[in-house]
Amino acid sequence: MARHGGRGWNGKVLGAALGVTLLATGASVWAAQAGVAVGTPPKASAPATPKPVDTTIAHASDAGARGVNITIDDGPDPEWTPQVLAVLKEFGVKATFCMVGTQAQAHPDLVQQVVAAGHRLCDHSVSHNTGMDKAPESYQSKEILDAERMITKASGGVRPMYYRAPGGAFTPYSRKLAADRGMRPLGWNVDTKDFERPGTDAIVATVERELPNGPTLLFHDAGGDRSQTVAALRRILPELKEQGYSFGFPVR
Repeated sequence: MARHGGRGWNGKVLGAALGVTLLATGASVWAAQAGVAVGTPPKASAPATPKPVDTTIAHASDAGARGVNITIDDGPDPEWTPQVLAVLKEFGVKATFCMVGTQAQAHPDLVQQVVAAGHRLCDHSVSHNTGMDKAPESYQSKEILDAERMITKASGGVRPMYYRAPGGAFTPYSRKLAADRGMRPLGWNVDTKDFERPGTDAIVATVERELPNGPTLLFHDAGGDRSQTVAALRRILPELKEQGYSFGFPVR
């Protein structure tokens, strides 16, 4: 998500990191992303070693020149993630959910719902520290790898396919670490500023104005009241379809 202050979100997540106990994850929900059918439990054997991907920060869409990537940060959240999922389902759109490790750990059912609906997962660190680029490499490694484990366990075994640094605080080290784990570093082209709650009209106007900058749109499903985000998505998705855009995933 974008670098910003004043929301107290980092403090909330850091608090959650201390207060959340590890949850045992059932494997009742699977999807095409995992390559198995819904309802199939995970195998007891250890997952295969992930294949390294490109270290450069992805912005393009696999849907081509008229493709748009919807990316959703900071969740999952029990109030807002289901509403975002419902809007995406209504318009037949797949998205990439950049999840905070402690949120995924606390709400594995929501992680599994995201996967079951055919969306992709993204590692957004454990504690959402937007100063990670100033932190030691040992700290960066723990934030990225612990979140990867939390998200993978919560999902029932589906790995994140991307890594988005909080606030875009990438370093050469963090990009390589994530890429070596099969997680393409993920940027954005359009920051909707929905976390500031500027109003639904303002969020929609930002997308319309800035989409020529590139296809990857940044929204949020946690960290506060996201009713404006849900309302904006309900307007933006059909509008973009009418304009001839298609929805894809960030390139890998």
